[in-house]
Amino acid sequence: MKNTGSNRSGPLRGVRVVEFAGLGPAPFACMLLADMGADVVRIDRPDAPPIDARDIVNRSRRTVALDLKAAAGKIQALELIRHADLLVEGFRPGVMERLGLGPEAAHALNPGLVYGRMTGWGQDGPLALAAGHDINYIALAGALSLIGPPDGSPVPPLNLVGDYGGGSLYLVMGLLAGLLHARATGQGQVVDAAICDGVLSLLSNNHTHRMQGRFRDQRGSNMLDGGAPYYTTYETADGRHVAIGPIEPKFFQALCRELGLPESLASLQNDPARWPELHAAIADALRRQTQAYWCAQLEGTDVCFAPVLSPPEAARHPHIVSRRGFLHVDGVEHTAPAPRFSATPSAIAWGPTADLMSAQEVLADWRAPCAQPCP
Repeated sequence: MKNTGSNRSGPLRGVRVVEFAGLGPAPFACMLLADMGADVVRIDRPDAPPIDARDIVNRSRRTVALDLKAAAGKIQALELIRHADLLVEGFRPGVMERLGLGPEAAHALNPGLVYGRMTGWGQDGPLALAAGHDINYIALAGALSLIGPPDGSPVPPLNLVGDYGGGSLYLVMGLLAGLLHARATGQGQVVDAAICDGVLSLLSNNHTHRMQGRFRDQRGSNMLDGGAPYYTTYETADGRHVAIGPIEPKFFQALCRELGLPESLASLQNDPARWPELHAAIADALRRQTQAYWCAQLEGTDVCFAPVLSPPEAARHPHIVSRRGFLHVDGVEHTAPAPRFSATPSAIAWGPTADLMSAQEVLADWRAPCAQPCP
């Protein structure tokens, strides 16, 4: 079947998105929109390398190659924008304006457009034009200082906290909120999604604990940063690891029983002065058996247990398999769409493709009436 906007499913079916090709959080945000049924059309450079079929973040999209510095390319981009509901770009501030494709030009053609801007630092501020990556944004926002061993340097948590947590997810939330407003009023707007802002927002609970005097500004000394012996990882007899997180006293007491620890130790759970003693006792107990043994004993119980698995191992875990956490499309393994909808299930329309379409083909599709009522 030809890749079109009609052969999609999900709660965003009928929503049209223009994506300006980039890296990191903006493409991931567009993957989420496409998974939920949005018709995302990606505008890339004519000299861009072809999309790899294994680049699953670029799934379910049609790609149009346009030279945005040429008059013809700009005109075609504006015509796509005219018919779109959402726009996503991840350039430095001012780039889209210099191309003649900024919010003012876009809204002159399409007043109801929700114009999403993904940056690290935001559209203004002293660092707005500075280069940066996830590690820089989470460092400045205060998150990186909290992650890592107490006797070592901060450890970057991949690029999950900044790019995808504080970036992509906040951009998608902003786009969908803007879409609701535009559908109700006909008025579009700009969504300034800055990774630094998103990470600050993610730290709200941590900020609350600090103001309440329940957080120490030292890595590895708090409940959720590996300091608490009941919320951390432990090595097993075979050199693997397990993760435990029984925060609630009744769950912690269950863990102590399963590990054969004295009842007296259970009362030490919330006494930080005794945490080293408790940590040593739990570590000694878990180190006596293999990871597989503890999985057989503790998985599915209330002790808040899980094995520490590699991504390939996770794909084979019975729980992930039962929920179809990975799907195969054209011989390529994809992460499944999330979250899951009961009435309008999301789906992967097709895998990443190097095929290009012309802007005219997309516009012919977008100008045609919907095959069924659009949202």
